[in-house]
Amino acid sequence: MPELRKDPIIGRWIIIATERGKRPSDFIIDQSKTKGGFCPLCPGNENTTPAEVLAYSDQPQRLKNHPGWSLRVVPNKYPALVIEGDINKQGEGLYDRMNGIGAHEVIIETPDHTETFTYLPPERMIQVFWAYRDRLVDLGKDERFRYVMIFKNFGAAAGASLEHSHSQLVALPILPRMITSELEGSLSYYRYKERCVFCDIIHQELEQDTRVVTQNDKLLAIVPFAPRSPFEMWILPRKHSSSFCNSDNETFRALTEIFSECLRRLDKCLPDVPYNFVLHAAPLRSPALEHYHWHFEITPKLTMIAGFEWGSGFYINPVAPEEAARFLREADIG
Repeated sequence: MPELRKDPIIGRWIIIATERGKRPSDFIIDQSKTKGGFCPLCPGNENTTPAEVLAYSDQPQRLKNHPGWSLRVVPNKYPALVIEGDINKQGEGLYDRMNGIGAHEVIIETPDHTETFTYLPPERMIQVFWAYRDRLVDLGKDERFRYVMIFKNFGAAAGASLEHSHSQLVALPILPRMITSELEGSLSYYRYKERCVFCDIIHQELEQDTRVVTQNDKLLAIVPFAPRSPFEMWILPRKHSSSFCNSDNETFRALTEIFSECLRRLDKCLPDVPYNFVLHAAPLRSPALEHYHWHFEITPKLTMIAGFEWGSGFYINPVAPEEAARFLREADIG
C-alpha cells in the first residue's frame, strides 16, 4: 500500500508509492551529449568572463584573471540579480516590489574541463567548500543581503547550461521561502521540546540505522524519512551548528570525504544521473541558532514534477527511503 510521510521540519507531506517501487536499474536517465566547442570557464579564456572576485592558486606570482588557478569565482555574465543600486522597497496596494539587488556568482571548481565534482581529488574538493565559506563571509558584510543560496546543477536536466564543472551562489535581499519554512518549523519544534529537530533526526537515524548512507566522526549522510526524490540525501554535521562559516579545516576535510563518497555511491547506482545540491544554513549575520542546523541536500532528478505536484505541494516518490539507503550503502565503489 502507498504511504504518506510527513517531513518533521516543515510539515511537507510525501507519497511513497511503494506499488511503483523501483530499483536503480529501472530508471531511464537521459544521457546528455557532450557539446564541445568554446568554454568560457577553461584556463586561457579568463578575458571572456567578468573579473574574478576570488581565486586560489599555488603560483605566488600568478596575475589576476590569468591562467594558473586551481579554483576561480567570477560574477555570472547573465545575473539573476545585480549588485549595484538600492533595494527601494515599494508597495502597490496589496502588492510589494523591490529592485532586483543581489549578487550572482559562478564557482569554477576545477581548471580541467573533463573533471566532474564527483571525482575531484580531495585537495581540490575541499577548496570548493572553502570558497563557499569565503564568499559567504565577504557577502555577509553587505547589509543589503540577508541570505546567500549556494547550489550546484549537474546535468542538463538539473539546469546546468555549461559542461565545465561549476556551482553557483545567489545573494538575496530577502529570505527564501524554503529557508523561512525550515527556520519556523525548527523553532516551533524547539519551543515545544527544547531540542533541535535536526539533532533529534541525527540521533534517531543513528539509532534505527535504516536510512544511514555513510558517516564519519564529524558528519552523517542519510536518506531523509520523507524524501521528495528517489535517492535524495542529506549531509549533516554531528555537532550542532547553524553557521556553515564557523566550520574549521578539520570539518571541511570530513565534509570532503563524506560528500565524495555519497556522490560516488550515487554515480555507481545511477551513472551520470543529473542532480542538484543546495547548502541550507542560517541567514547572514545571524547569531548562533539553537534550533537550526546547517546541512547539504542532494536531490537527483529522476521524477517529473507535474500537475498533481504543482497543485498539491505533495511529491510522489517511487522508492522507499530505506530501500534507497540500502542500494547506496551496498554500492561497490572500491
